[in-house]
Amino acid sequence: MRRLAALLMLVLPLAGLAGDAGPRYAGLPGGVFRSALQYEDAKDGVRIAPFALMRKPVTNAEFLRFVQRNPQWRRDRVAAVFAEPRYLSHWQSPVQPGPRALPQQPVVWVTWFAANAYCESLGARLPTWSEWEYAAAADETRTDARKDPAWRERILAWYSRPSNEALPRTGLQAPNAWGVHDLHGLVWEWTDDYSALLVDGDNRNQGDPDNAKFCGAGALSMDDRENYAVLMRVAMLSSLQGHNATANLGFRCAWSAK
Repeated sequence: MRRLAALLMLVLPLAGLAGDAGPRYAGLPGGVFRSALQYEDAKDGVRIAPFALMRKPVTNAEFLRFVQRNPQWRRDRVAAVFAEPRYLSHWQSPVQPGPRALPQQPVVWVTWFAANAYCESLGARLPTWSEWEYAAAADETRTDARKDPAWRERILAWYSRPSNEALPRTGLQAPNAWGVHDLHGLVWEWTDDYSALLVDGDNRNQGDPDNAKFCGAGALSMDDRENYAVLMRVAMLSSLQGHNATANLGFRCAWSAK
């Protein structure tokens, strides 16, 4: 009952710009959303249920507390099936992030398995791609700014920056219309269904051993080529495996309304 009450506090304030769903989460009302992906079973748009999303990506300080409480996720103890050798490789030691991973910077070099375990430890989950894309379509004043060329150019400018630049702390950017920060311009982010985002039209006919990965996924929408930044993100995520980690890939958690 306590968990249900806490969840309701997160997801009930969904009228208008639902940015008051709690200090750490923002509530989003959901609805029918036209994705940059084309889904055969959702030609008129993807239906998204109300949910709550972390306002900011998970930081090194937050992930350190998780590792301290769950030592099986230390880089020197984690099972190889859940994390490649580069997992948290930028931390000074298994339990000390150090100067290359400052407390308020987003945690990176983290695998899908570790991100998923972190969210589950909070009674939460990773957002789906549709939820992430829906939240990320907003700018500071509009819940869907994707048709604005100036907004698209601002997002694309981030992708042109060298990936070896030091990460700023989270929350430097103004929140979007939902009250969520840093969906663009800071790090890429894991989604729950990262491995099922793209479908290769020829793949199902070639005996590819990864054939199951593409079942039920969406094809890139040629009607939405202007949304290049989103399509780049989809392509990157779909190229990864759950034990992979990179220098600019972090995550945030979500709550379901049911």
